[in-house]
Amino acid sequence: MAATIRDVAARAGVSVATVSRVVNRSPHRVSPATQRRVQAAVQALAYESNIIARGLKKRSTRSVALIVPDISNPFFPAIARGIEDVARARGYAVLLCNTYEDLERERAYLDLLAKRMVDGLVFATAGSNTRHLRALRREGRPVVLVARDVAGVRIDTVLVDNFRGEFEATTHLLGLGHRRIAHITGPRSLHVASERRRGYLQALEAAGVPRSDAVIVEGDFAAEGGRQAVQHLLERGVRFTAVAAANDLMAIGAMEALRHAGRRIPQDVAVVGFDDITFASLVSPALTTVAQPKYRMGQLAMERLLELMDGADEGGRQTVLIPQLVVRESCGARAAAGAINGREESTRVGGGGG
Repeated sequence: MAATIRDVAARAGVSVATVSRVVNRSPHRVSPATQRRVQAAVQALAYESNIIARGLKKRSTRSVALIVPDISNPFFPAIARGIEDVARARGYAVLLCNTYEDLERERAYLDLLAKRMVDGLVFATAGSNTRHLRALRREGRPVVLVARDVAGVRIDTVLVDNFRGEFEATTHLLGLGHRRIAHITGPRSLHVASERRRGYLQALEAAGVPRSDAVIVEGDFAAEGGRQAVQHLLERGVRFTAVAAANDLMAIGAMEALRHAGRRIPQDVAVVGFDDITFASLVSPALTTVAQPKYRMGQLAMERLLELMDGADEGGRQTVLIPQLVVRESCGARAAAGAINGREESTRVGGGGG
């Protein structure tokens, strides 16, 4: 079995980051004695023939990859701008890879880093691709997750407090008198979606709303998923006076379904989204939403990746930003009269999305 960078680190009694600095010929912060120990461990474990011969000693490609699940979702280009601005200032090109929420595509793009075709990777995962992430971490590869995290893997991540954002959005609707609030979640495979769902449920509990009054429908982070979710609830006769969608695209899709059914927004049904994409302020009525600092998230993710590529430390840091509720016209009405209690709805609708 081939030696790994962690094997070299253990034998030399140093960190993975230190080994990375030495084998990549950037040991400016490594003492000569430590360099000799690392080089001795590399030779003893035949690490150079196993790993470095495959390209670790090649000159930097001066490029990084950005993997996103759906570039058609305006949320991700805003993040990409922040990443690219920081990268260009440091002389790096950014390769954009779109997975279409496909885990196989994601794995193929992750191989770019595994094969050293790029120097580092920033990505918003399409799901819980833990095995491949752990493999990259074992090899000390520079990886930063942005906007989406993966539970159970110690890896650098930049995202917002998703629980807090959805808690505040739902609390806002509750403050307007709504008690039957339909929550359209994101895919179950995404931890950020489960955190937003948890924020919704916690807000109901804090307001004394019975769990039986929760109305939950699983969406897909796409506009069509939001439209299908609301259409499903209306067809089943589920009563609700507000919609708290887990992202803006689903909120916009929900608004379209409500209009088609003759429901007025916000007079009959209030709607709140999450993300504050450009379209949120352009739709009519303008969408109340939870704003994520998208450009700043991109900047921070790229800055952290550069630190990792420079061998700053072994990684595993999580940077959590605070989202902000942006109140617009889509939730201006107080709860409509006549809403009835009912059982919790938990249904999966649609697929794909971003």
